[in-house]
Amino acid sequence: MPRPDLTRDEAEARASVVAAPAYEVDLDLTGDGETFRSTTVVRFRAEPGADTFIESTTLEVHELELNGRALDPAAASDGFRIRLDGLEAENELRVVSTREYTNTGEGLHRFVDPVDDAVYLYTEFAVAEANRVYAVFDQPDLKASVRFTITAPAGWQVLSNAPTPEPVADADGAGATWSFETGPVISSYIVAIVAGPYAAWRGSARSVDGRDVPLGLFTRASLAQYAEPDVMFGTVQAGLAFYEAAFGVPYPYGKYDQIFVPEYNWGAMENVGAVTFNESYLFRSRVSDARREQRAIVVLHELSHMWFGNSVTMRWWNDLWLNESFATWASTLATSRVTEFTGVWATFASDEKTHAAEQDQLPSTHPIVAEIRDLADVEVNFDAITYDKGASVLKQLVAWVGLDAFQRGVGAYLRANAGGNATLRDLLDELERASGRELTRWSQLWLETAGVNSLRVVVETDAAGLITSARVEQSAAPDYPTLRPHRVALGCYSSDERGRLVRTDRVELDIDGASTDVPKLVGLPRPELLLVNDEDLTYAKVRLDATSFDTAVRRLSELADPVARAVVLGSAWDAVRDAELPASDYVRLVLAAIGHETQSAARGLALARLEVALSRYLADDHREQLASETGDAVWALGELAEPGSDAQLQLVKAFTRIASTQAHADVLGSLLDGSIRLDGLEVDLDLRWELVIARATLGAASDEEIDGALAHDDTAKGRQLGETARAARPDPVGKDIAWHRVATDESLSNDLARAIAEGWRRTTQPELLAPTVSEYFETLQRTWADRSFTMASLVVSRLYPAPLVDDELAALTRAWLAANPEPAPLHRLVSEQLDELDRALAARARDAVALSGAVQ
Repeated sequence: MPRPDLTRDEAEARASVVAAPAYEVDLDLTGDGETFRSTTVVRFRAEPGADTFIESTTLEVHELELNGRALDPAAASDGFRIRLDGLEAENELRVVSTREYTNTGEGLHRFVDPVDDAVYLYTEFAVAEANRVYAVFDQPDLKASVRFTITAPAGWQVLSNAPTPEPVADADGAGATWSFETGPVISSYIVAIVAGPYAAWRGSARSVDGRDVPLGLFTRASLAQYAEPDVMFGTVQAGLAFYEAAFGVPYPYGKYDQIFVPEYNWGAMENVGAVTFNESYLFRSRVSDARREQRAIVVLHELSHMWFGNSVTMRWWNDLWLNESFATWASTLATSRVTEFTGVWATFASDEKTHAAEQDQLPSTHPIVAEIRDLADVEVNFDAITYDKGASVLKQLVAWVGLDAFQRGVGAYLRANAGGNATLRDLLDELERASGRELTRWSQLWLETAGVNSLRVVVETDAAGLITSARVEQSAAPDYPTLRPHRVALGCYSSDERGRLVRTDRVELDIDGASTDVPKLVGLPRPELLLVNDEDLTYAKVRLDATSFDTAVRRLSELADPVARAVVLGSAWDAVRDAELPASDYVRLVLAAIGHETQSAARGLALARLEVALSRYLADDHREQLASETGDAVWALGELAEPGSDAQLQLVKAFTRIASTQAHADVLGSLLDGSIRLDGLEVDLDLRWELVIARATLGAASDEEIDGALAHDDTAKGRQLGETARAARPDPVGKDIAWHRVATDESLSNDLARAIAEGWRRTTQPELLAPTVSEYFETLQRTWADRSFTMASLVVSRLYPAPLVDDELAALTRAWLAANPEPAPLHRLVSEQLDELDRALAARARDAVALSGAVQ
């Protein structure tokens, strides 16, 4: 039977009945099988005589007792919920049960390291998975303390939200018991348990209130050499001081651990005082500066949640965006202030905002404050609107009210609601008091409506080239016609004496409605580039006038300001996706500029979008030729790049992704065997795998080549990459086997399934993916009903044959959607695949028109 999703109505009804829960949880983790023993004692107040339920996902319930009276487990529990009838003013529930570990990254995940056979455990309780481990009222507004007593093998590290006690050894010395103090009062989704023979490092951070906050860092023993404790502790120390000063609130908890855990579904999770991170942020090999920047942002993102999200928590999941958007904005600000990555706002402009706009144009777009009817709605809303659009809108709000006022308002909000739950209205009230701005209309227009606006500047000039009139025109998509107030800057860029495009004038103003005059531009010389949304203050699509666009395309590398370059490139990418700019023009734009780009993140993003343009958006008649020429060009740029530079590494890695010919495969093979060497470039673990997987995709990697790479890296990660390489081969039988393993083999872990699916989809011959199309649609409903959300959504999203851009697939997808309106989350995921397919078809048609020389 599928696990029921908690609805908002149920949560509100239960919160009106239940109050002040507190948990004592005893776990026995000493077994070596698939299950563990869990005992929960929960005490709570309730309305006398009321009935309710508590979530408790169990394999078997051994004892069930409410207020001293035994309940029949078979009658009271369905394996997911326990019915609680006839409640008293003060209640005590005791549940003794056997529960299952998972290999999907949900609940209590169990992993065996193939390097040393060591067992590692960790929890992931968001959105509502704590009930897989203990009986719990699993909703964010029923905050509670948890006191854990955990029995585990001696010699393990055992961590939770409270400081770790000294373990007491069992009589035989094989096991030990950790009796934690009562933890902080927090929501169930940010409770955490981590256990295993983790390698450990210790440090501290000085809080503004005079405390030394203990810091911990933990990794699997086999990955300890990659931990970089100085970087991880240094980032937290600087970030903690920054946030305390920015919010005016001391760090709210007693310690701060950072734990890298295997087979993790997300980048990281803000569990109180015990943040878990994806092991991809342990760098086994050299990575780009952009990747290091991203890690810094993630570390600071999770740290900011300790105040915003953990100390003050949303009441229900419709305000999830407030947690995540704030953390994304705050971590970008902190990264720009306390790390080496001072240019991170350029990354924000080209990455987060572009992803937000892409999501905002899907048929599944939704207001930032989304309607969340049940937990299934929450799961699919961990998207670019919740994170990136929300953060973009907060950046606009900061420009609207001013940074100082914004920080004062946030500090007041945190102090007023510390330890409790709050809503968007609570935050807006504090921001209004701090800034003097009325924000109700702003909230309605920005947060409660969907869609992205487009902005363009229209100017007129006289014979001398002076501007005689200027206005900003705002438009919206027909389905989402809301026009919004924006704080926006216009930048005038012209050539300096060194030939660079530099800003000569800047106008910042509030705009509202369809047209806003800009009188401050009148009388100025018409600049070579007039950039709307200069400095990226607002969230909008930008369209440049013809003169400005021509300048930007020809002279992008001469534009000195990285944020300005990011706005221009984002505008061009938007135009490709909207079938306004031929994809071949975008390819040429990137190739002309990429060798001169100085920002690692901007370079990486441009190369990633180049890959998408080549594989999805080019017209059929020249895709193969242009892909070949582009691969040649990127390889040549890599050869010319400064030895050992970040650009060299990024260009070579990009070449592995866009290589498309036998000649490219030969170059990759020569890099692999050392017959071609680039000064400063080491073929390390990760690059070796990228070369092997690229050659496998092109049909050039033998079994011996893949086995050789695995011999260099016989680890969990190496085995996953070996599966990717084998699934990437252009072999119909191998592709079919890979697809069916992911679709049907429920023994696969989350990471292994992802690795195989990545290889299956990796191809230069999309027709190889066609044989599974019918079966894909036939299995969707069954997969959604039978698998956990993580695994079902993986199948739905990653086994859709996206590289196969053709009308037949579009028709089949449309037919399935028409016949299957429910369940809504499944329908949404498939509709997003169709929208991207339709965009690719339109982009190809636009590129074909350009190729033919026709005027459009």
